[in-house]
Amino acid sequence: MNEIGLIGKKIGMTREFYKTGQSVPVTVIKFDKGRVIQVITKDKNGYNAIQMGFGKIKNSKLSKQMKGFFAKKNTEPKKRLKEFRVENIENFKEGNEFGIEIFKDTKFVDIRSKTIGKGFAGAMKRHNFAGLRATHGVSISHRSHGSTGQRQDPGKVFKNKKMAGHMGDKIRTIQNIEIIKSDLDNNLLYLKGSIPGSKNTEVLVKKSVKNLRKLTMLEKIEKIEKLKKVPEKKKK
Repeated sequence: MNEIGLIGKKIGMTREFYKTGQSVPVTVIKFDKGRVIQVITKDKNGYNAIQMGFGKIKNSKLSKQMKGFFAKKNTEPKKRLKEFRVENIENFKEGNEFGIEIFKDTKFVDIRSKTIGKGFAGAMKRHNFAGLRATHGVSISHRSHGSTGQRQDPGKVFKNKKMAGHMGDKIRTIQNIEIIKSDLDNNLLYLKGSIPGSKNTEVLVKKSVKNLRKLTMLEKIEKIEKLKKVPEKKKK
């Protein structure tokens, strides 16, 4: 069941305090329940997957084809459809709904969202170039990216040359983000640190792909407290 994920909305950032007085920055993500729209089977389509729908959308915003699709599936329209590959499809049926309870025993998640668009940016901002010198004959090109290509041979600029251009507004995945806490009543997930994108950005959250031995914040605090208690016993 952990192979499926959820699409939520980034609300913003705040912080959580631990009993040690430690402050941890967290990003809050709000989720609506995801509904299984259709079960894709290996016999029919060549692979096993679950198609899930997230978010609400007005009927008037749908195309004729999508209206027919949702009517056929006998479900209310969903804003975003997403497929998740699963090995065992027997656990899922059309109409099933899943919320943040699927992350109940999960410590770390992978998230995927779109970064904030920065518009057209120069080489220094976009690629962290040093720019040209401020003296010795450098004339009004201090923030330029320097030479672009070579000479008559190869006689062209190579593909993927780092230059000025459109910065941001790209889909990015961040792995191994710790779940600080989850609020089941309000369908909120508090994730440690920052997450790409501005407020109201759609965020895909899935169980971490990598097997981690990393300690969570609570585990670290417990470990430190145990270490503090050890010397006291030795004194006695």
